[in-house]
Amino acid sequence: MNVKPDFSKNANAATTAPAFLSVWDMHAYYGESYIVQGINFNVHEGEILALLGRNGAGKTSTLRSIARTGSPMVTQGEIWLDHQPLHLMESHEAAAAGLGLVPEDRRIIAGLTVEENLQLAQIAPPIGWSIERLYDLFPRLGERRKQEGITLSGGEQQMLAIARALARDIKVLLLDEPYEGLAPVIVDEIEKTLMHVKEQGMTTILVEQNAVRALELADRAVILDTGGIVFDGTAAEVLENADLRAEYLAI
Repeated sequence: MNVKPDFSKNANAATTAPAFLSVWDMHAYYGESYIVQGINFNVHEGEILALLGRNGAGKTSTLRSIARTGSPMVTQGEIWLDHQPLHLMESHEAAAAGLGLVPEDRRIIAGLTVEENLQLAQIAPPIGWSIERLYDLFPRLGERRKQEGITLSGGEQQMLAIARALARDIKVLLLDEPYEGLAPVIVDEIEKTLMHVKEQGMTTILVEQNAVRALELADRAVILDTGGIVFDGTAAEVLENADLRAEYLAI
């Protein structure tokens, strides 16, 4: 008899390190559709967490719920960032508390140059990420600073979206499908940038369909299936577990 693999013993794995961002018993709905079903996980300061799962597993909904976008609607649970109760905040308050969401569609502002997109986002005075420092991080953007943002290539727009989030001196970077539609050479460039940002202490949650690339970049992984967590552990554990990858990631 074939028995379905059970990886639930790894879910919500405990760690002795203090949590920087904590999600506790979070439930969220799109209308009457129950999307996020009571999940719990921690993210530690300075780490990259890959949030993975098949299409429809609840990855983007979880990311949007943390960012307090209002869609889906969070109906229960707590979200804490560096001792701040995000679950009591509106989206603009969560952004001010240190969340930087880079959505899949990037949302580059039409009619503004690269530099104007960055200036609009930047706090004054900048604490950590000045515009010139962002140009050092993304040299392509420096070369195109006077070009209208929406005329950039897809990869350059992704760079601009990430740079714009960093310009607000955020504490946690939330990335939704950052590699979507990009050539492998551009993905390589973005990954190098994310590693550099990690070395500066940035905490990142990465939602990505290219699970192998995400796992190779991440420190830890949380795998979702039908709105619940089925695995919480190191990225290396997922890469080494063929049964887990086949069951929940189809790789």
